[in-house]
Amino acid sequence: MKFKGVLSLLVGVSMLGSILSACSSGGNNTETSASGSGNAVAVSEAGEFPIVDEKITLRVMTGANPAVEDFDTNEFTKYFEELTNIHVEWEIVPTSTVTEKLNLALASGDLPDVIMTMNVTPEQQALYGEQGVLLPLNDYIEKYGVNTKKMFEESPLVESTITSADGNIYALPAPNECYHCSMRQKLWIYEPWLEKLNLKMPTTTEEFYEVLKAFKTQDPNGNGIADEIPFSGAPQVNQSSTLTTSVENFLMNSFTYAPYTRLYVNDEGKVDIPFNKEGWKEGLTYLNRLYSEGLMDPQAVTRDAAQLVQLGENPDVPILGAASGPNQSALTQLNGSSGRWLEYVAVAPLKGPEGVQVTQYDPYQVAPGQFVITNKATNPEAAFRFADALYDREITLRSTIGEPDVEWRWATDGEVGLNGEQAVYMDMSKFGVTQNKHWSQTGIAYRPNSLRLGLVANPDNPLDSILYNETKEKYEPFRVDVETVLPPISFTVDQSAEIADLSKTIYDYTNEMMARFIIGDADINAEWDQYLSTLDSMNLSRYLEIYQEAYDTYKAAAAK
Repeated sequence: MKFKGVLSLLVGVSMLGSILSACSSGGNNTETSASGSGNAVAVSEAGEFPIVDEKITLRVMTGANPAVEDFDTNEFTKYFEELTNIHVEWEIVPTSTVTEKLNLALASGDLPDVIMTMNVTPEQQALYGEQGVLLPLNDYIEKYGVNTKKMFEESPLVESTITSADGNIYALPAPNECYHCSMRQKLWIYEPWLEKLNLKMPTTTEEFYEVLKAFKTQDPNGNGIADEIPFSGAPQVNQSSTLTTSVENFLMNSFTYAPYTRLYVNDEGKVDIPFNKEGWKEGLTYLNRLYSEGLMDPQAVTRDAAQLVQLGENPDVPILGAASGPNQSALTQLNGSSGRWLEYVAVAPLKGPEGVQVTQYDPYQVAPGQFVITNKATNPEAAFRFADALYDREITLRSTIGEPDVEWRWATDGEVGLNGEQAVYMDMSKFGVTQNKHWSQTGIAYRPNSLRLGLVANPDNPLDSILYNETKEKYEPFRVDVETVLPPISFTVDQSAEIADLSKTIYDYTNEMMARFIIGDADINAEWDQYLSTLDSMNLSRYLEIYQEAYDTYKAAAAK
């Protein structure tokens, strides 16, 4: 990075140990055109800091983050303001109203300069990009995107994933190439119970059934009370949710390939879904067996995620035998006082009765739609430079972890990372703790595999090592081919409108029927044909046709 004037000396010194901060309240912005005309202050050359010589204010709307005490007084906010000369006027939206607030702001035109970390969907990007509400970023990327272009080069899936159907990029992503997250449909089992009952780790669905029976009947927690819950879960809240805690999420892949997105590419290269397949029926029959015999928590199809963690952290004695989730935090408190999170271990994909045994795979860990510049931005060039700076490696570490040499440090020669190669950095922080040093993954950052797997294995903070090793040893051997993975694709405005209606109808119905089949409220053998017929009447074929059209467009663009 290049620095200008007296400020460069001050900022240069602080950068030796960091590079990540944000901006705090203020605000005299006036409305200008998308080209940044009017009273906009000129920005420095690409890669130079400060971004502007005369301090300006950037109005940023973002969702609340319980791990951040105060964005105004946050240490990274202060640091980044000093580095960039851009002050942030924050509009913090409660987490429960993020979607409602985003929809209202986009529709009404009552907008800040920037919307950050509020998951602006591809459909919203297409619609409001076409209307001029969201600015296309292509020219800014070409002129100022020093770090953005580096990201495109190192992670080639990113650019095609964030490009809308009209060829424009309206939103920047927060790529987080998390190795263990790329295979997030995991199952965690309480190992002390296996050891106490002299049980082997289950390898098939039938063996898992027998383990759950033992958990239920043999008092593994030793309190003389039949209070054990062999298996539980919490429903997936929507199609895009990555919290894979619903009871079918892991187990269904022993009967038919069922990624948590409910969409994949079949052997014929066509977009397909699992929930009308015979294997899906067999998987639901198996889950009904667990439920009807009391091996599944009767509230597993209605619990929320927080209640599942309460089960895992039950005071006095453990009561939860197994549950699905991307990591132990789905059912316990990471680094919690009980220490129970260290006692749950991953179960490799179970072989089903027909030999199905697969691991879901998601290489497209792009997290699109995390930073948009609106047509209210007084200085869109400065707003883009602000965003591009957040992709810098040191700034990424500072914004997501904290102060260098306190919460993290660069690795020394000879230190080995999770991937067995020369390490990049050591993380000395505690994940999930409320603090005021950094943004705790609010805002955009760039964390490729070269960074994530370059973490020094830390015996005092073993979570990353555990997740890497469990994934490498137990899940990667069963990982599906990348050709089966449907990438995040963009729709045209017309396609978006049509797919939204179809998707809600289909997924509301399939989720309802899945729960009914599992608890026995609907007889799967007697009502399966009617279920399939209802899906057909909901125009499932058109739903898949739209996805196929968009997928074909994606493939054609990616091939250029």
